[in-house]
Amino acid sequence: MTTTIGSTITAQVIQLITGTSGVNSYLAALTQAGGAPINPLNAMQVRAQNVAPDIADQSNTMQYPAVNVYCEKIVNSLVEKFRTFSGNVQVTVELRYSQDCLDGLQDGLENYADAIMQVLNANRGDWGNGMFYCGEYQVAFGAVKHGGKNFLQVAKITFEIGVSRS
Repeated sequence: MTTTIGSTITAQVIQLITGTSGVNSYLAALTQAGGAPINPLNAMQVRAQNVAPDIADQSNTMQYPAVNVYCEKIVNSLVEKFRTFSGNVQVTVELRYSQDCLDGLQDGLENYADAIMQVLNANRGDWGNGMFYCGEYQVAFGAVKHGGKNFLQVAKITFEIGVSRS
């Protein structure tokens, strides 16, 4: 049951990111607010997997920016005594941004991360099926490394979903 919970929540997060009121709607709003044009994400760029950037770069299907969504941790703390599962699921949205020069790399990554955070902010509350998101998240920006189109930077957005199921 715990693996089903993880894959169900991962699919729900991907649906929120790629849906009509997902990341692309916020990227369009950022562009209209006077920023530089930002390319929208397509379905091939959002995946349900946890793979290291150097391994992903060896794939011929890799497109940047890339969004990987995965379940990092499942905790059945039995907060509600007579439920089969009552606890938290930690989800990570790993955003990888790459370009051929250093100028603007951090800004580009921050624009996409900001759009993902806005999607999370807009979806606080009951997600149905015994899932609840309180609105708390953490963002960690990694150092620029060699990879992707030449330079690669990663942002990890981590948050917890409360789950209560019989």
